[in-house]
Amino acid sequence: QVSELVQFLLVKDQKKIPIKRSEMLKKVNHSGTAYSEIVNRAGRTLQEVFGLQLVEIDTKRHTYILINNLPHAEGQYLCRDKEKEKMGLLLIILSFIFMKGNSVKDSALWEFLNLLRVYPGKQHRVFGDVRKLVTEEFTRQKYLEITAIPLTDPTEFKYQWGPRAEKETSKKDVLNFVAKVR
Repeated sequence: QVSELVQFLLVKDQKKIPIKRSEMLKKVNHSGTAYSEIVNRAGRTLQEVFGLQLVEIDTKRHTYILINNLPHAEGQYLCRDKEKEKMGLLLIILSFIFMKGNSVKDSALWEFLNLLRVYPGKQHRVFGDVRKLVTEEFTRQKYLEITAIPLTDPTEFKYQWGPRAEKETSKKDVLNFVAKVR
């Protein structure tokens, strides 16, 4: 059951979809101490074999992600080639949010991306549908959080770092990345 759970977690992580405790419970099919022991053993296996750590990002909803614990050179991120461009865009967005005081209105974000010739309404040759990438994929993966700004008509939204971004990278790494891009 430990190896089944490890396999399940690795598959979920490939899509960067947060893992719910209820999904792990179904996979393990045990409760209480047996479940805890299986999850702990799976966590040790992930750490020792793959260099990944199972981390809870939402204690109310019991949601988890896998974080790469392998040492990496400063500013280097381990990701598949086809994902590098998306991660580059994400890091630029995260740095913009950080430099604007950890929160940015959607209008300011799209204006900033327009300066980079990345337009939310147009298909991008590398990123595809940029609006969908930012508002759906990056938020589903918990890299970004989008919340409505109260008392705005029409409704405006603000972007902040999501729990995965907080756990996987640091503000220093993001700024180092941006410094290298310049």
